Amino acid sequence: MPNQHVTPHKDGGWQVKGGGNSRATIRTNTQYEAINIAKGIAINNGSELLIHNRSGRIREKNSYGKDNYPPKG
Repeated sequence: MPNQHVTPHKDGGWQVKGGGNSRATIRTNTQYEAINIAKGIAINNGSELLIHNRSGRIREKNSYGKDNYPPKG
């Protein structure tokens, strides 16, 4: 399942893009909207959500798949 990326769109706003895809799944006006949509997709697919900042660097990562190394304790 492809990871979901929330990235700035070149024409303004934000986009949700599946890993390896050349086109955005959806484009939104706010990062908040894009995160909520991408989170739903990542949960449904059991994949990761990667949130990028305005400069394109990853600022946050969340995994919604099966964790091969769950926390102990």
